[in-house]
Amino acid sequence: MTSPTSSTDTPVRASREATESTRPQVRPTAEGWEQARTVEGRPLLQFASPRVKQPPTHLADLNLAERGAKVKELGLPAFRAKQLSTHYFQHWTVDPDAMSDLPKAGREELVSQMFPPLLTEVRRQRSDKGDTIKFLWRLFDGALVESVLMRYPGRITLCISSQAGCGMNCPFCATGQAGLTRNMSTAEIVDQVVAANRVVAAGELGPKEHDDERVSNIVFMGMGEPLANYKRVMAALHRFVDPAPEGLGMSARNITVSTVGLVPAIRKLADEDLPVTFALSLHAPDDELRDELIPVNNRWKVDEALDAAYDYYRKTGRRVSIEYAMIKDMNDHPWRADLLAKKLNQRGRGWVHVNPIPLNPTPGSIWTASDKPVEQEFIARLRAAGVPCTLRDTRGKEIDGACGQLAAAED
Repeated sequence: MTSPTSSTDTPVRASREATESTRPQVRPTAEGWEQARTVEGRPLLQFASPRVKQPPTHLADLNLAERGAKVKELGLPAFRAKQLSTHYFQHWTVDPDAMSDLPKAGREELVSQMFPPLLTEVRRQRSDKGDTIKFLWRLFDGALVESVLMRYPGRITLCISSQAGCGMNCPFCATGQAGLTRNMSTAEIVDQVVAANRVVAAGELGPKEHDDERVSNIVFMGMGEPLANYKRVMAALHRFVDPAPEGLGMSARNITVSTVGLVPAIRKLADEDLPVTFALSLHAPDDELRDELIPVNNRWKVDEALDAAYDYYRKTGRRVSIEYAMIKDMNDHPWRADLLAKKLNQRGRGWVHVNPIPLNPTPGSIWTASDKPVEQEFIARLRAAGVPCTLRDTRGKEIDGACGQLAAAED
C-alpha cells in the first residue's frame, strides 16, 4: 500500500495535457450562492452542531430498558413499554385508539408522553411513474428536512436525512448550500422510516408485491453528513437492526452509511460491530480537484480516506462502495478513471465496488452530467483494471429528489 500522500498523483497530472488536449478542465465554482469561507479563504466546515434546543424525548430515543424506566416514572408497570414499542416498531402507529391493549384511563396521556410529534408532513411529491415519493418534513423547531422513498423490483429503499442542512460545504450539493442548522435526534431519524412504512402499508407506493411490505433498505444519503452526527446515527442504526419490539428488526447489510470522508469517524464505525454497508463519496481520485470539490479533503486527503475505507473492509468483511458523481469535463477524464483504479488496486482486490452516478443537472449549470460516451469509457477503464463498477440507477430527478438535489425548500 502506498503511503497517504498525493505525490503519486503528479506523474498522471503531468501527462494529462498530452493525452487529453481536447478535453477542458472545468473547476468546481459555486453557482448562485456564495460559498462560506474561513478568514484564511478556505471553505468553511461545520463538524459540530450549533447549540440549539433538541426535540422532547421520544420512545425511539431510548432502548427497551430505558423505555421501561421511563414508563415507571409515569407511574405504570414497565411491561407497558414493550406494548408501546410493539405498536410503534411493528404496527407503525402512535394512535392511542389503536392501542386497545393499554388501559383506556390515561392512555392518551401516556401516548402523548412517549410519542411527542416529531415530523409534520409539509409536502409530498410523486414521480411520474409513482414509484418514488419525496417527503418534506417540518421538525418541531421549524427546521425542514427531506426523505425519498423508492420502489425497486424486490426491495423498497428509503433515503433518509441525519441533519437539518449540512456543514460539509460541497459546492455541487443543494443541501450544503444552506449550511448546518442542527443535528437531528435519534428519534427524528428513526421516525422517517416508521412514517415511510405507514405509506407503504397504505399502498401509496403502487401495487404491493406481497402483503407485509415495508422499507427493506435504508441509505443515509439524504440531508447531512451522517458521521458528523455520530452518536445519534449509531443509536438510530440500533433501532433499525434490533429485533422487534426493541427495534425494526432490519438487516444491517441492507443499510448504507455514506460519508464524504471523516476519517476518524470511519475508523470508529469499523469497530462498532454493526456490519452495515459503508459508502465513501469520493468524486475525485486526485487531491488537486477533490480539495475544491469536497472541502473536507483539505482535512483528510484521498489516500487517508481510502486507507480508512480499506480498514473498514478488513475489520468487517463488508465490501466498500465508492460513490462517484460523473460531472462533465470536471472529474470524468479517462486519466482519473485510471488513477482511481490504481489507488483502489494498490490496496487489494475484491474489497471495493465503484458506483458512478450520472449527475442530476440544473439547466445552464456547469454542474452537468457527463456525456454518455465519456461515462461509458470511464466505466470501461475501471472494469478493464479489474475494479467492479455499476452505473447507479438514479431516481426522483423530476421531483428534485435525486442525489445532491435535496434542498428542503417550501416553495
